[in-house]
Amino acid sequence: MIMKRLFISIITFLVTLPMLSQGWPEKYDGVMLQGFYWDSYTDTNWANLESQADEMSQFFDLIWVPNSAYANALTMNMGYHPVYWFDHKSAFGTEAQLRSMINTFKAKGTGIIEDVVINHRASVDGNWLNFPKETYKGVDYQLTAADICRTDEAKDNGYNPTGANDTGENWGGARDLDHTGTNVQKNVNAYLDFLLNDLGYVGFRYDFVKGFAAKYVGLYNTTAKPKFSVGECWDGNKTVVTNWINGTKQDGVIQSAAFDFPLKYYINDAFSGGKWSRLKDGCLSDDDNYKRYAVTFVDNHDTGRQGECPLYANVEAANAFILTMPGTPCVWLKHWQTYKTTIKKLILTRKAAGVNNESSIISMQPEATGCTVMVQGNNGKMLLLLGDVTSAGNSGDLKLAVQGTNFKLLVSDNIDLSALDDIKENEFTAPDCCQVAEGEVCAFFEAPTSWSIVKCWAWDSSNNYTGGTWPGAACTKVGTNNGKNVWKWSYSGSLTTQPTFIIFNNNNNGQQTADLDFKNGGYYNEAGALQGVVTGIETITETRSDSKPARIFTLDGREVKNPQRGIYIINGKKVVIN
Repeated sequence: MIMKRLFISIITFLVTLPMLSQGWPEKYDGVMLQGFYWDSYTDTNWANLESQADEMSQFFDLIWVPNSAYANALTMNMGYHPVYWFDHKSAFGTEAQLRSMINTFKAKGTGIIEDVVINHRASVDGNWLNFPKETYKGVDYQLTAADICRTDEAKDNGYNPTGANDTGENWGGARDLDHTGTNVQKNVNAYLDFLLNDLGYVGFRYDFVKGFAAKYVGLYNTTAKPKFSVGECWDGNKTVVTNWINGTKQDGVIQSAAFDFPLKYYINDAFSGGKWSRLKDGCLSDDDNYKRYAVTFVDNHDTGRQGECPLYANVEAANAFILTMPGTPCVWLKHWQTYKTTIKKLILTRKAAGVNNESSIISMQPEATGCTVMVQGNNGKMLLLLGDVTSAGNSGDLKLAVQGTNFKLLVSDNIDLSALDDIKENEFTAPDCCQVAEGEVCAFFEAPTSWSIVKCWAWDSSNNYTGGTWPGAACTKVGTNNGKNVWKWSYSGSLTTQPTFIIFNNNNNGQQTADLDFKNGGYYNEAGALQGVVTGIETITETRSDSKPARIFTLDGREVKNPQRGIYIINGKKVVIN
């Protein structure tokens, strides 16, 4: 009997061991949050993230955070040119705060994913090839000129890197590491061990994986055995991405997932450009061979920046799409902040239906003005109606779960949606300094502390509301909130329409928000996230006797003639009707 138990234990170990290093779990039903955007030093501060652990852990199984290593000086930087690998004080907080944040989320069942930058490394000072000596577990680790690719631009600037040729694309901002060398591999393996087994991360997001051969990610993961690994193979060509995934194989086994960049571009075309048929083009998440390794997303810290490739329209509906599809959805922090109530309901619906990264797409039917997507979960079906569709598919045995701007999500009748009842609309209380006059078209912006003069650029497909000359119209400082100045833009022209998009900028000195969806009376934080709409609020408890009937609108803009109990917009004010 003892020998039998020992034999079973050995077999279990041998079966489990390779499963721990297969890049991404099979049939994984978790949802990931990208817990940062570019320059999110306040929102992504480790202590600030930790303070939200009770809420975030209820919806996210993984949170991807920026590279936490010390980048020479403690300046405001995102960590993509790390100098140290074993010292983790950064622009986001101290190492002690980082460890506390990781442990707090771990105790609540949420793992933290580190942004791993090993394609390149920065030097200690102005000497391009001067790297620090660090000690981990009693062993010294240091890189030298022999560990830098001989093709690195350092050779053109008075230095002599002597490593092998680069195995991938060059990165000009820091020194490209020669991953063929044993000393680089020794340093990387120790660094990854430190991340997993000392700091407590559960996995890696590998930055700029086009910069070195995919097989090295496979080798490193085989040694480190992270539970989760995803590569940033930034390419809209599906074949390029799947070739990278296959390139990570060790002994024929894939060792890393990848972000579904092809799907990202299809999402842009469909939700911003109305090209709904693009959603049927080949991507990772609709391919049975690769959907397990697909990490889907609408935007991230790079694509969400102005000048990259952000999604400007139907953002809420696009998040509904990735939270319906197979693959592992990764929600961007800005979208979480702006559409938190809807995203919470979408995540709970996905989990209630039992959809995972290998679920089956039953049907996808693009139309001229929308698209329907039906996915089979372990507990029932999900049917997503996008845009203005004329066909709802076989929806006779389905019920409405969540709806928002340009989407409806239905699920099988048998699915228990009671968890959604606990999700309440986010309450927003405007600072006292924010006032909106009846009929006024305006917006408010809580500017970063470094901004001195705020200007606004607002437009739609036909008109510009801010003078037509960049950087636009001057905003007025109306007060402070959260230690930051609050600025107001108010339209004073003759147009009777409202803008579709709005940008706030620091007097055209290179600092500006992304293109933001305009909401009249909208209050935007420094990240550009819409916090709420500034209106008055009163309660109606008796019949009005106005000589002219007021026009009454729902919160999403639909006019109603006979309102029931609820919250409405009447004469530009938010009103509770009892």
